[in-house]
Amino acid sequence: MVDSSYFNLSSIDIVKYPIITDKSTRLLENNQYTFVVNPSSDKITIKAAIEYLFNVKVIKINTCHLPKKKRRVGKYLGWKSHYKKAIVTLAEGDTINLFAEN
Repeated sequence: MVDSSYFNLSSIDIVKYPIITDKSTRLLENNQYTFVVNPSSDKITIKAAIEYLFNVKVIKINTCHLPKKKRRVGKYLGWKSHYKKAIVTLAEGDTINLFAEN
C-alpha cells in the first residue's frame, strides 16, 4: 500500500469516475476495470490511487489519451473534450463493486 502523500494530487482528483460501457462490462470478466483519470497523471500515480481508494492489489495498467470529438446539439456545433482512460487489471480474488446493490 502506498501512502497518499506519494503523489501531489489527491486520489479523488486522479480517478474521476468509472466507465460503464459494453466493452468495459465485458472486461469485468477478466478482472479489468476502466476509469477516466486525470490526463496529466502517470501509471504509477494511477496505481497508487486505485490501491488507496479501493484497497485492492493492481497488477497492470493500460492507459490511452482519447481525442476531442465534434458533437452537434441541434444547430449548435461544439467539441467534446479529450480525456485519459485507464484499464486496470486487479490481482486474482480482488474486486471493485461498481454497481450499487439494493
